[in-house]
Amino acid sequence: MGRLAGKVALITGGAGGIGKVTAERFLHEGAKVVLVDLFEEPLQEVKSELESIGQVLAIQADVSKVEDVQNYVKQTVEQFGKIDVFFNNAGIVGKMGRLVDLSVEDFDQVMNVNARGVFLGLKYVLPIMTKQGYGSVINTSSVSGLQGSHRLSPYIASKHAVVGLTKAAAVEVAKANVRVNSVHPSPVNTNMVRDLEEGLNVDEERLAKTIPLRRYGESSDIANLVLFLASDESSFITGAQYRADGGMGAM
Repeated sequence: MGRLAGKVALITGGAGGIGKVTAERFLHEGAKVVLVDLFEEPLQEVKSELESIGQVLAIQADVSKVEDVQNYVKQTVEQFGKIDVFFNNAGIVGKMGRLVDLSVEDFDQVMNVNARGVFLGLKYVLPIMTKQGYGSVINTSSVSGLQGSHRLSPYIASKHAVVGLTKAAAVEVAKANVRVNSVHPSPVNTNMVRDLEEGLNVDEERLAKTIPLRRYGESSDIANLVLFLASDESSFITGAQYRADGGMGAM
């Protein structure tokens, strides 16, 4: 029996590096998985890759749109009858630069996905879990949700917002035996970190030197943590912020 045997797991940002690897881990641990992503083609590609492992449902959605979020929640419940695990993971880096040089539109774009998207996911998934009397939510924040850095103000603001939403939601649904936690990766070896390198005009060697372990995280490093928080092994943990950052928080 796997650690998620019989459970239904919903993952946003499911076609990205962390989302895909986490979905694979969940399937190997016995879960049925629903993948949500904005981009239809890579979403279907990931679904095709993972179907040999277990049952996968793919839903195209913009997590910043109310109707799309309502739809992915509705389809999940119609298909599988419940939502045991919600990996609220979709996010973008957005445009980088000095705060005073960024436009209001640059700020809004990042906040709409990273903060509004997380809020909407919680808004429409938590009632399902509360009615069930159980559930585990893992929100993806970042090391940038716990500290500041140069030229990333919209991203940093959005990821700090995820921490606040995590804590508020955890307190509100604790009596229903629903847990809400956040994970905080350092730069991870995905397409998003390539965007970060380009936007900050740094290479991997230079950026990795800001991490005490002197390497980027791998998607599997984050998936391992998310699996723990999704499983019953973390049944007494809620409202917590978990770093997977190669030691950045110790500096």
